[in-house]
Amino acid sequence: MTADNDPCCADFPASVLRPAELEAFSRGGGASTIPLVNRARGAQVFLNGQTLFEGGAGIPLHTHNCPESVVILEGDAIVEIDGEEHELTTFDTTYVAAGVPHRFRNASDTAPMRILWTYASVDATRTLVDTGVTTRVDAEHTRT
Repeated sequence: MTADNDPCCADFPASVLRPAELEAFSRGGGASTIPLVNRARGAQVFLNGQTLFEGGAGIPLHTHNCPESVVILEGDAIVEIDGEEHELTTFDTTYVAAGVPHRFRNASDTAPMRILWTYASVDATRTLVDTGVTTRVDAEHTRT
């Protein structure tokens, strides 16, 4: 069976996605996200994209309803996973299981930091630990 005959891939044509040519969406606090593989482009299995963190920027502690993997593409990061902090640099990679609290922040106050994230579901959600508010990850990538 070829990928074209596989129901999970039938609606997602082969693509070249160039982040420099795609729209970035503000996440607030100095972080912006560029969605890449997503439901809007026909993905049915996973989501991925890039998030750029300005110097000193970070995102709040949160969980997901599915596993997530992150690769540091540029700069240095601090990741907190289930209460433990780790220093990361270019190409270091994380895996966080569903339901585990985590967050990323730029280790530099001045230099940018960029990550590539992948969620193991097109229905990925983010739940903020502080508020309990849950949103779909792909809903964060729309104009408001």
